Amino acid sequence: MPARLHPLTRPTFKHSIPDLRGLAIALLACTAALGAHAQSEGEGKSLPLWEMGVFAGGVSTPAYPASVERNNRGLVLPVLVYRGEIFRAERGNVGARLVHTEDTEFDIGFAASLPASSNDIAARQGMPDLGTLVEFGPRLKTVLARPNAYSLVRFELPVRSVIEVQGGLRSQGLAVEPELTWATRVPGTAWGLSTSASLIFGDDRLNRYFYGVPADLATADRPAYEAKAGLIASRLTLMASRSLGPDVRVFGFMRAESYAGSANAGSPLYLRSTGTSAGLGLNWTLGRSEARAR
Repeated sequence: MPARLHPLTRPTFKHSIPDLRGLAIALLACTAALGAHAQSEGEGKSLPLWEMGVFAGGVSTPAYPASVERNNRGLVLPVLVYRGEIFRAERGNVGARLVHTEDTEFDIGFAASLPASSNDIAARQGMPDLGTLVEFGPRLKTVLARPNAYSLVRFELPVRSVIEVQGGLRSQGLAVEPELTWATRVPGTAWGLSTSASLIFGDDRLNRYFYGVPADLATADRPAYEAKAGLIASRLTLMASRSLGPDVRVFGFMRAESYAGSANAGSPLYLRSTGTSAGLGLNWTLGRSEARAR
């Protein structure tokens, strides 16, 4: 959510090192990219049980939903994919695949978002920083249609607990993101494409994390505000990936978000009604198992 997530100041650029926060973000990006690789090239094939390699890329997102400032990151980190029958680290999920049929899966999904310093956000001056948010929880995935041999339409319904990683671990509420995805591989090419539309909802605790202003932190330009549960954003994402050989794959994504209809549009931290994100990355597989996944 906030890389999914997330008048005023210039954009900042920070280079990330391999700490726990950067690893969570890279893991999300890498598993998504390798998931696209599996879908575009591995349909009907048995994939390696595990793969290990390196991820390098960059991403630019709003500092938080409805923020004016942006958060830009570069990452170079190791990545591991494991495709066990039950435990899996692939396609944006890290954990147990509890139910699996040809068209339906029930698993434990994973997501992450970038941290942001309040010193770089004019509207949040004097407020606590926004840490890395790691989300995990049950997710239902079901294929609604297969228009042809190369594409599918899938619905996902994740319900995730949101944990802030910043000087320890703290619960920051719950997020729900129903999502509809169309994905395809282009016949005769190394391209994989997908587009998805989703809605992001937060409980009162998560929305308070982004939009709440406690009375002791209120100012003349930032009145106190009590956030409530409800819609955070509507999102449209486009993603493309291409194989450059058996071991290298590049991918990119663009995302448009609308905050219109937000449950907390009245917050002094709600500063705009739209936002965009973009990212570009490369996965280089250094090794893989001879054993094949089921």
